Amino acid sequence: MSHVHDELSSQPESWERAAELAAGVSGALPDRGERVAVVGCGTSFFMGQAIAALREGSGQGETDAFAASEFPFNRRYDRVIALTRSGTTTEVLDLLARLRGVTRTTAITADPATPVMAAADDLVVLDFADEKSVVQTRFATANLTLLRAHLGLHSDQVVADARTALAEPLPEGLLDRTQFTFLGQGWSVGLAQEAALKMREASLSWTEAYPAMEYRHGPISITTRSTATWMFGEAPEGLAEQVAATGGLWVAGHLDPLAELVRAQRLAVALAGARGLDPDSPRHLTRSVVLDAG
Repeated sequence: MSHVHDELSSQPESWERAAELAAGVSGALPDRGERVAVVGCGTSFFMGQAIAALREGSGQGETDAFAASEFPFNRRYDRVIALTRSGTTTEVLDLLARLRGVTRTTAITADPATPVMAAADDLVVLDFADEKSVVQTRFATANLTLLRAHLGLHSDQVVADARTALAEPLPEGLLDRTQFTFLGQGWSVGLAQEAALKMREASLSWTEAYPAMEYRHGPISITTRSTATWMFGEAPEGLAEQVAATGGLWVAGHLDPLAELVRAQRLAVALAGARGLDPDSPRHLTRSVVLDAG
């Protein structure tokens, strides 16, 4: 078995620990009413999008999400949360250095022995969710669970859904598809983006992701009998029927959207295995992007 298989399979336990930790680190996390930005790179950026939508959507304060390299320094925030598994990503460290003494920062990381520990004002360490694989699974979802619990939006049912996602068979016919589209609404748009990234990284698949209502505005034109379209959360009325009419495979999300992401992670690893790929070491990727200052 690959490292990523073992790591994604441990997510129910990681989520339970992250939810328990939330109360103990509340001082490092945003207060209700604060204006907040969440930043990260790759997977962490997509988790940041989900977190921002959850926080703002629940009325707890204006919240934006940015790729760390695209942060708008002309805007003012009460706090910036940086998500970084490795604690060494160049763009995140550069951002935190520029914000030092200007904006309060919180870093959420997996490794306590990395430069980010000295770069942020507040720290949350999810070392129990660290990973050996290049491909992120449990650290990303533990991040989201931590913030979700802090917002009062986590429940035991979410963990139960994750166990279901690990136990039930993948939808029939998925492994035969050659193109995958993931759709979301609200906070699950970020999860759809992350599902597409996992499929690209681990299995080198052709994948895309969109807000569900936007799928009708052009992207549905690429849908054929070789396509699977997977909805995270409740689908807009009539969309499933439109996809079925193209000949594509419609996959309805019946679990909490975060648990649907676990199902997509399983698909990525299964496809990698079927194609003779190593999902722990995707082509051209490293565990952390560290840029040469020179």
